[in-house]
Amino acid sequence: MNYIPIAVLICAVIALVFAAVKFYSVKRKPEGTEKMASISAKIRKGAMAYLKRQYKTVGVFFAVMFVILAILAFFDMLTPFVPFAFITGGLFSGLSGFVGMKIATYANSRTANGARKSLNAGLKIAFSSGTVMGLTVVGLGLLDISIWYILLKFVFNLDISEVTSAMLTFGMGASSMALFARVGGGIFTKAADVGADLVGKVEVGIPEDDPRNPACIADNVGDNVGDVAGMGADLYESYVGSIISCAALAVAAGYGEQGVFVPMLIAAIGIISSIVGTFFVSTKENADQKSLLSSLRRGTYVSSAITAIAAAVLIAVLLPGKINLIWAVISGLLAGVLIGFFTEYYTSDTYKPTKDLASSSETGSATVIINGISLGMLSTAIPVIIIAISIIISFLASGGASGADNAFELGLYGVGLSAVGMLSTLGITLATDAYGPVADNAGGIAEMSGLEPEVRKRTDALDSLGNTTAATGKGFAIGSAALTALALIVSYTDKIGVENLNLKITNPPVLIGLLIGAMLPFLFSSLTMKAVGRAAQKIVVEVRRQFREIKGLMTGEAEADYEACVDICVKSSLKEMIAPAALGIIAPIVVGFTLGSNGVVGMLSGALVSGFVLAIMMSNSGGAWDNAKKYIEAGNYNGKGSENHKATVVGDTVGDPFKDTAGPSVNILIKLLSMVSIVFATLVANGNLMQLLGM
Repeated sequence: MNYIPIAVLICAVIALVFAAVKFYSVKRKPEGTEKMASISAKIRKGAMAYLKRQYKTVGVFFAVMFVILAILAFFDMLTPFVPFAFITGGLFSGLSGFVGMKIATYANSRTANGARKSLNAGLKIAFSSGTVMGLTVVGLGLLDISIWYILLKFVFNLDISEVTSAMLTFGMGASSMALFARVGGGIFTKAADVGADLVGKVEVGIPEDDPRNPACIADNVGDNVGDVAGMGADLYESYVGSIISCAALAVAAGYGEQGVFVPMLIAAIGIISSIVGTFFVSTKENADQKSLLSSLRRGTYVSSAITAIAAAVLIAVLLPGKINLIWAVISGLLAGVLIGFFTEYYTSDTYKPTKDLASSSETGSATVIINGISLGMLSTAIPVIIIAISIIISFLASGGASGADNAFELGLYGVGLSAVGMLSTLGITLATDAYGPVADNAGGIAEMSGLEPEVRKRTDALDSLGNTTAATGKGFAIGSAALTALALIVSYTDKIGVENLNLKITNPPVLIGLLIGAMLPFLFSSLTMKAVGRAAQKIVVEVRRQFREIKGLMTGEAEADYEACVDICVKSSLKEMIAPAALGIIAPIVVGFTLGSNGVVGMLSGALVSGFVLAIMMSNSGGAWDNAKKYIEAGNYNGKGSENHKATVVGDTVGDPFKDTAGPSVNILIKLLSMVSIVFATLVANGNLMQLLGM
């Protein structure tokens, strides 16, 4: 037996063990006052109640899909491993989000309590909880891949091409779970957030996270189910998808088993370097936003440098004479870092774009919204150029223009390595992202517990940093989704056979597929945005009712009915998530059986191009609106309660579903479309309407 898969498995276990150590380290920290512990318990209870009900709903879908896939496998239309791998992919994806949410709801009050001591103490606890999330995602992802590889290769004795072909179909379970988690969590969190802001801040004029606001607990619960559980499932799916698609491209390029091991080992190296990087994150008291960002970046940069050096050695050993492949990995690493930096530039209030957005509040909410949308549109240019350059570098560095008979396949393997390189340090990159919701919750708990102003000042600094790291994380997730989706599209064409395709843009099925694919992200975003609007309306009505009917609520003599708002968010999100998720699964099947494989490639390409740009635009507009609001709350442009503040609150409520529901869900959509297409590729190729029409 080749011991490389065992080494990969060991690295996955190391990640999970380190995550477990960090989990219990955070849990041992004191929660603070009795009031702080009580609020944290309510948030945890609401988050767990939502996840239990969501998993029951999703469980029905997975059971039905398992039966369908099992029937197809029985009739030899799929490999018999697919139904079981579909379940494990969904299970591990959901488990990643569950563990992340569990630690986040334990860390929120502990972060607030740490902030009573110092800014660094609060940062350390919040970042440690994010580390649990990041390492759980990569640990479970690599565990799933390595176990399946060992089973398929050494237990069932499949050929390496059969192994990678079978593993390509495994991602559908992870993608399906990710979409349900992201969409459902996004609807929950933004319905609560928008409802709480519109009534609490704009109509009643009370601070954010004021305990008198009936939606404040639902808002804090939403931060966890959307930005933690949803993000964990999302990036688990990207991580796994990039590795298995790159492995399939290695076989197509003629590198065989050694080429398959390269992306797996780069991911394993990334785990170790991410762990090392976590020890470089710390800050000083009274640090400004740039200093706080630098402290988080330091850990990411150290991890990236270690990964690049180790990957060069790895490629030299496994693929002698192919050292140029390291430039493909480095291009992915740099693309991830650069996309993160420019996302920060457009969304952080330490830079001109967001400051200018805040200044537009002088003329009301309309100009805030106009300028925010404009900012988001402008911000799409640089990430697109970065991804384009990364694709060119990785394609050329890996021999795409070498003149060899398989030069094209060699180049595409490089593109796959670029995606793996970008996601190789996900353990620490996701830690900086998952840190954000914990800091946000800590600020809410500080406010609701009536802690001293200095504590709230520290948690606000951590929260503002969290907004930027969350926006950066979303930019990173979208960039990695683009490269992963591209690799999956190539894997689809390889599975069908390029010789069986006619991909000229003038071929009607391809052209129609392109148009349908370009439309799907907009239709999907419309469904998710509308869902947030409907759910938020219910929250607004309920919050108004409580302020009107509960005597003494505004004076603080009576307590709000928090559970009523949580219950509305739970029911609304579970109901509203079905249509968008169904679109991602049904669309490629319908397009496949009507337009054939050519139409599917067109659809996947159209969805990738429009979805990538749309997701960046919405994510960055939303992040900038949020930080423009916080910039004013920090005392600029007349500060809290002013007309300027109210204008940016309105902008933020528009931006909430942009950045936390529709935007981040689109990057899952473009990958799910590819995964479903790959699973049903053989069926589509053997019978579709275009074949009957002779096209």
